[in-house]
Amino acid sequence: MADIRQNIDKKANRRGAARLAAVQALYQMEIGGAGINDVFAEFESHWLGSEVEGDKYLPAEAAFFRDVVAGVVRDQARLDPLIDDALSRGWPLKRIDAILRAVLRAGSYELEHRKDVPARVVVSEYVDVAHAFIEKEEVGMVNAVLDQIARRFRAGEFAR
Repeated sequence: MADIRQNIDKKANRRGAARLAAVQALYQMEIGGAGINDVFAEFESHWLGSEVEGDKYLPAEAAFFRDVVAGVVRDQARLDPLIDDALSRGWPLKRIDAILRAVLRAGSYELEHRKDVPARVVVSEYVDVAHAFIEKEEVGMVNAVLDQIARRFRAGEFAR
């Protein structure tokens, strides 16, 4: 039983690392104008599971990383209005920092498409990712927006 738990924990950590990397990649694409193939190549060869400038990056589930990044890129035109609707009036998505946009887009994509991950886990994971980049009050906004989107896509998970 302990071996099963250890394997689940390892997979969760690899997915958490993939989420963090996906948000970083999406941010880099928006700010620097990097293309998706360049970002995949850079992250998979230099970041995922490597030490960069003294920081050790956890090994990440590369397929999960690719799915989230590619999915956000593919679905961004549909995800952005959804996120806009979940944000407070007067705070359209375009007014929010690029890193926050990346967190919200990745979380929204995963909530819609990755039904293999419970909605509450997705929200919690992206709140954790947000903590790596932003201030406490903005983390609360990430939680609120993703929770609202989760309830839209996965109402059944919240009916219990």
